[in-house]
Amino acid sequence: MSLNSWSKRWLLTTLGLLIIIVSSILALSMMLLQDRNSGESNLSLNQVRLKVNPILLALEQNHQHLNEQNIREVIRSTARETGVLLTYLNLDGKVMLSSDPNSEWTQVNLRSALHYDLHHATQAADGNDTLDIAFPVMDGPVGSQIGNAIFSIPQAMVTVQQSMTFPVILISALILLSLILSLFLFWMKRKLDKHLLSPIHQLKQHAESMLKGNYEEKIQYNRNDELLEVYAMFDLMRTEIKHMSEQRIQQEQAQKELITNISHDIKTPITTIKAYIEAIEEGLCNDQETLMEYMGVMRTHTDKTARLVEDLLVHALQELGQISVETREMYSGPILETMLKPIEHVVLTKGLIYKGPNYIPNVLIAIDPTRIEQVISNLVVNALKHTAPGDTIRIGMELESGHLKVTIADSGQGIRVQDMPFVFQRYFRGQASQADQHVQEGTGLGLSICQSIIEAHGGRISFTSKEGEGTTFRFYLPIC
Repeated sequence: MSLNSWSKRWLLTTLGLLIIIVSSILALSMMLLQDRNSGESNLSLNQVRLKVNPILLALEQNHQHLNEQNIREVIRSTARETGVLLTYLNLDGKVMLSSDPNSEWTQVNLRSALHYDLHHATQAADGNDTLDIAFPVMDGPVGSQIGNAIFSIPQAMVTVQQSMTFPVILISALILLSLILSLFLFWMKRKLDKHLLSPIHQLKQHAESMLKGNYEEKIQYNRNDELLEVYAMFDLMRTEIKHMSEQRIQQEQAQKELITNISHDIKTPITTIKAYIEAIEEGLCNDQETLMEYMGVMRTHTDKTARLVEDLLVHALQELGQISVETREMYSGPILETMLKPIEHVVLTKGLIYKGPNYIPNVLIAIDPTRIEQVISNLVVNALKHTAPGDTIRIGMELESGHLKVTIADSGQGIRVQDMPFVFQRYFRGQASQADQHVQEGTGLGLSICQSIIEAHGGRISFTSKEGEGTTFRFYLPIC
């Protein structure tokens, strides 16, 4: 169930409960009105007692003197002042005193005439406005009963009008509270739609836009609440995905350029080799010296082709995270000396000055000779690209902080400051200076491959350079 549907159901359920509450309040109001209109529930026995207590007191005090006419008149007068009619009976039902003298000394059926509670008195009244209520007459506070006094009292005199103020206030308060709660619920629903459902819907639209490849639209949220952090993280994710997409596009473009460049670079030496082979087949080499010269050119181009193929293979392995580095514990002296021998010849044939290491430390290191030779070769080839005849290439080796440090320095054109952050980035070849246009030769993979190989050995590689003064590369291999 969606959050929007849930909120609607929750609101409707709550409104239904409010309707039930309001209906109950209205029903209670109707019951109170009916009770108010009903006389039975409003009659008060205490009111009756307050009215007849003076008469009962007079009867109890003067019951032995009821034969005296003046006493009888006093009691009748008290009854008239009270507004009730008195009939006093002895225990056998004879009327001893009455507000109506004509009924005195008559006999009354006690079973039907005596009603000691308001309920039976009301039933006996049978709709009349007068109630006949009986009270026992006692001989003193702790004496025995000496008779019964029947009082005929108008219902209006003993009816208590119940106050409706509190019920009306209570009902009004409950209805007002229900209305306020209803308004609060609608306000909460509007708040929920505006500040939760609407932002979530907006995030959904942004996500759909990103799925379509549109990463340019910035996500904005102006409220300072919990959703602000969600929007901030979502926008950060958009920026990161945009950056990754741009990187992917650049990488795909660089890979296409790499394949194009390598195809071109391989095609040139192969074409040259093929031309020299055809020349040899046609018998253009009349002597051994010419043949050896042709073989030297073919070897040079073959090495270049092999190097390009090796770079391409290592690049493919690097993409898969599977660069093959098989280290063995070996002493550095003989291995490195063997690697440096052909380098001196290559540097000298280019017309440069070569300065080899004065001393090669002979320590035990974990090394893949083939890969380290590839690193040194790539760094020397890189130096050759940035130098001209008369410049110097210097190789040094020493021990430093538990590592074997190898330094390859040149006195060539150096690296531009703006290119330095990208030197070890794949496909990067830098911008050639006016005096060094041949720098662009190559695939842009060499230094990236060097970094991967050195790091696979557990070492590190770095460089320093100053434009116009040369470059120095250093890599460190841990000593066992």
